[in-house]
Amino acid sequence: MSHNTFGHLFRVTTWGESHGPALGCVVDGCPPGIRFTHAEIQALMDKRKPGQSRFVTQRREDDVVKLLSGVMTDEDGETMISTGTPISMLIENTDQRSKDYGEIARSYRPGHADYAYDVKYGIRDYRGGGRSSARETAARVAAGALARKVVPGLKVRGALIQIGKHKINRANWDWDQVDQNPFFCPDAAMVPVWEDYLDQIRKAGSSIGAVVEVVAEGVPAGIGAPIYAKLDQDIASLLMSINAVKGVEIGDGFASAELSGEENADEMRMGNDGKPIFLSNHSGGILGGIATGEPVVARFAIKPTSSILSERQSIDADGRNVDVRTKGRHDPCVGIRAVPIGEAMIACAIADHYLRDRAQTGGRS
Repeated sequence: MSHNTFGHLFRVTTWGESHGPALGCVVDGCPPGIRFTHAEIQALMDKRKPGQSRFVTQRREDDVVKLLSGVMTDEDGETMISTGTPISMLIENTDQRSKDYGEIARSYRPGHADYAYDVKYGIRDYRGGGRSSARETAARVAAGALARKVVPGLKVRGALIQIGKHKINRANWDWDQVDQNPFFCPDAAMVPVWEDYLDQIRKAGSSIGAVVEVVAEGVPAGIGAPIYAKLDQDIASLLMSINAVKGVEIGDGFASAELSGEENADEMRMGNDGKPIFLSNHSGGILGGIATGEPVVARFAIKPTSSILSERQSIDADGRNVDVRTKGRHDPCVGIRAVPIGEAMIACAIADHYLRDRAQTGGRS
């Protein structure tokens, strides 16, 4: 199985399976001299780890990251410094329950990658999906923590803005609220609504979809390229690589179809400091594939978790019609834990383009 690597200069390779002994990543191309602490990486890992509330899977994983190579410890004993060699990170699996999947060893779960995976490779790891499991994304979050350190001044933040048909009121947006509730919700008034709604979904053994928004600030103007290496192209590609993602938009995205040219144009004026000021950001901080210096804004839609308790019609590996009911511990809304994953993917894309820009233009941006 190939295609386990993404990025050009900031290259990330992930490895491992959902029910194997461990998973992890190798980050190749991280510049030497990048300073960070284990606590900074772990804080982001903790945002994604399971079992933190009744609204996510109750699988218990500490997701403690172990750095195996590519770093040295500073004199303070806590700060790590990248050496420029590959940084390998390991995350142990400690709470697998493979027996939960015994009944579907030969049956294809509707909505999952089981059938497509088997058709392609002729073999599949039925224990939680193996390589196709969202458990793999823990390694991406670890890589994204490093990516944030590569670009000076970069801040990447995500929030859940919709669960099912319940959308936040954008007038109530408050970043300080995001870490104060189990949904990464920026609208405090929506939290109790989502709590009641997801309790109903969870008790019914069902699931529901969601929309995540990620905003990256401090993105240097000029990174990206106009044709086959557009910044928004690579962001969209990496976001689409996240499990269960079925739609991505940059800036106003699909809403742009309803705007006139006058409404959509991001008009400009010269600021007092001699730098341009954009009067709007419909483009989501990217024009012609190149960053404008405005915040990069992306949203992605997550489909409902396919593992549900109600029986669904399917087939098995022997070509027989079967009814499948998925046991185990699953997220009633996988979009919740997708927030830090989306942050990581965008951070990695920006870090990669930042290094590519320095290599091509000497960092004029």
